[in-house]
Amino acid sequence: MVGENIENPGVFRIQDALRRADELELDLVEISPNAEPPVCRITDFQKFLYEQKKKQKELKAKASKIIVKEIRFGPNTDDHDYNFKLKHAEKFLQEGAKVKAYVFFKGRSILYNEQGEILLLRFANALEEVGKVEQLPKLEGKRMTIFISPKKKK
Repeated sequence: MVGENIENPGVFRIQDALRRADELELDLVEISPNAEPPVCRITDFQKFLYEQKKKQKELKAKASKIIVKEIRFGPNTDDHDYNFKLKHAEKFLQEGAKVKAYVFFKGRSILYNEQGEILLLRFANALEEVGKVEQLPKLEGKRMTIFISPKKKK
């Protein structure tokens, strides 16, 4: 049992710990129930809950949020459009977002899926300095998709 105002923490029976908590007008809070013997603390329970929520909030704020930006191509995308989208993808990767580039095949353009794969591989090769390929081109229905994640900054 540990407490804020306790001079001599140690092992107590539950009845003694509860009596002591009553004397101090505080609560007996179980900290580690799986320990042998269980660890308890004499503290204000509302304050304990507040501190736990505060810790959870801090951990959540520190967690990184992954943003995925999508870039769409056609199987016969022109060089100018390709370069325009390439610059956008570079900017996204430098900001720390992942890029999902895909070629959308309409109607019979699915016959040119090799062209789409070549386009995506060329795209990944051009972004090699700022990002690394997470998933190679994969055809799913009418879409061929590639994932590129940003490289770690040194």
